[in-house]
Amino acid sequence: MATSHCPECGHVNPETANYCQKCGTFIGMRDGAGDEPTTTTYRVGETGEIESIDIDAEVELAGAALVIRSGGGRAGESFPMSDDRLAIGRSPEAGVFLDDVTVSRNHALLVSRADGTYIDDLGSLNGTYVNRSRIESQKLEDGDEIQVGKYKLSYLEK
Repeated sequence: MATSHCPECGHVNPETANYCQKCGTFIGMRDGAGDEPTTTTYRVGETGEIESIDIDAEVELAGAALVIRSGGGRAGESFPMSDDRLAIGRSPEAGVFLDDVTVSRNHALLVSRADGTYIDDLGSLNGTYVNRSRIESQKLEDGDEIQVGKYKLSYLEK
């Protein structure tokens, strides 16, 4: 079987892999489908139905959003930051409910402050990471990668 190395971490991946199996870095389209990977962005509606959304319009309307990149089979699910606070955790009351043992019940919190949006770790067991660095609190920039347990999310803002 042919393999390819991840340019980010050096992990050996199958040649057909589009993303590194170790760190999740985009390796490239291997199936000839085009130059850019595509993911449909969606949210789960009030009735439990999956609703396809335009993430650019969602970010424009809410000002910011989180989109799951990988983990739990939920890639593409989005969470607009429509309030000044957005809780992330395993608690069903969390705005970003991530149901997995690698996520603490009250894992992290996105907070709008005067100078921007911050993510604060709430004393989680496995930690919160921004761009692969463990953080306690950090100001977020458009495109930052957040890791909470086994989930990788992208922070998008207008």
